[in-house]
Amino acid sequence: MSKKKLTYQSAYDELQSICEQLESEEVEVDQITELVKRANELVHFCQERLRGIEKDLNKTSNN
Repeated sequence: MSKKKLTYQSAYDELQSICEQLESEEVEVDQITELVKRANELVHFCQERLRGIEKDLNKTSNN
């Protein structure tokens, strides 16, 4: 199975999906931990991506 490259949008979409699953209260207890771990990974990815964009914008505006 080929892995699709993670983008900000795909990470955001997956986070939305995880939130919907958790809010539905139909998630098995054993699955909650895995969903929360994945959500944390996605949040970290998005934060790093936004920090990188901010740095690039600052470089551009300072030139």
